[in-house]
Amino acid sequence: MHSDQSPDAASTHVRIERFLAETHADCLSVVALAGDASDRQYFRVILRNAPPQVLSVYPGALDIDTLPFITVAQLLRALSLPIPHVLAHSNALGILALEDLGDVTLQAHLRTASADAQEALYKEAITLIATMQQRGQELASSDYVPYRLRFDVAKLTSELQFFTTHFLEAYRGARLDDAARSALAREYAVIAEELAAEPQVLCHRDYHSRNLMLHEGRLYIIDFQDARMGPDTYDLASLLRDSYVDLYDERVDSLIAWFLTERAASEVDDRDFRRRFDLMALQRNLKALGTFGFQATARENSAYVPHIPRTLAYVRANLSRYARFGNLRDLLATCLDELR
Repeated sequence: MHSDQSPDAASTHVRIERFLAETHADCLSVVALAGDASDRQYFRVILRNAPPQVLSVYPGALDIDTLPFITVAQLLRALSLPIPHVLAHSNALGILALEDLGDVTLQAHLRTASADAQEALYKEAITLIATMQQRGQELASSDYVPYRLRFDVAKLTSELQFFTTHFLEAYRGARLDDAARSALAREYAVIAEELAAEPQVLCHRDYHSRNLMLHEGRLYIIDFQDARMGPDTYDLASLLRDSYVDLYDERVDSLIAWFLTERAASEVDDRDFRRRFDLMALQRNLKALGTFGFQATARENSAYVPHIPRTLAYVRANLSRYARFGNLRDLLATCLDELR
């Protein structure tokens, strides 16, 4: 397939060749696809007499019966949510063959879509969140892994500490003394405790414009293997305070109102929900910055660096909107000029 490969790349292509032989695929070509922030690799397989497939190649062997992607897929199918079909697998080779949804993410489509088309797609995406939450409550069962996982205080706090370690210190080179660490820890504790106490629903956990594919005129959900229980604002904040897309407050306000209508949440106070949404967005954006810093420093992957300014702008907007965040903003501003 390729002649000048690293040993790891060569091994991956050998595994793919074996998988295609085992599944009797009449393959014309294999094309590498852009990956995500995980350790999986993706390839499009062009077949002679069948639709193309996408191969998800794991670092090593897998167990299809316990693989999070499969167990969550079973749940989402039970919720009647649109996700790609699993076409074949090999435990020993660590490969899943998935339905090919094409290359058009919501992020990519938004660049050329009209304002009306953008609005319609966001409403469709929000309707999927509402369905996940409502049907997810109806079908809640510990038989499904996501119902046994949740964004508790420990998880939310660890994500904020991840931001400190991998963005402030590793990526931006901040030198924090014990007093600064303790002060940040106190601020993080308040955020984590408040979020953990919010209404808990089924969450995708990474619901943004790169994980929604436009295929045959509708949106499909991908990269859902980390689903868990979390605040009812989590997926909405991920979508509307997306590191990859600029959304202005007027549109965010109207889409939050649409969400509350779709969820039939007439008992919810709009202003209080917006406050909870902004708190969730702040935690989510700080966590995203931690991921971007980790990818840039630990993985030497600069692909996420262009999205840092937008994410910092979202953080600054939320820190400035509420007086309660004054101390946190002052602490972070000593390390980040963008927040001054």
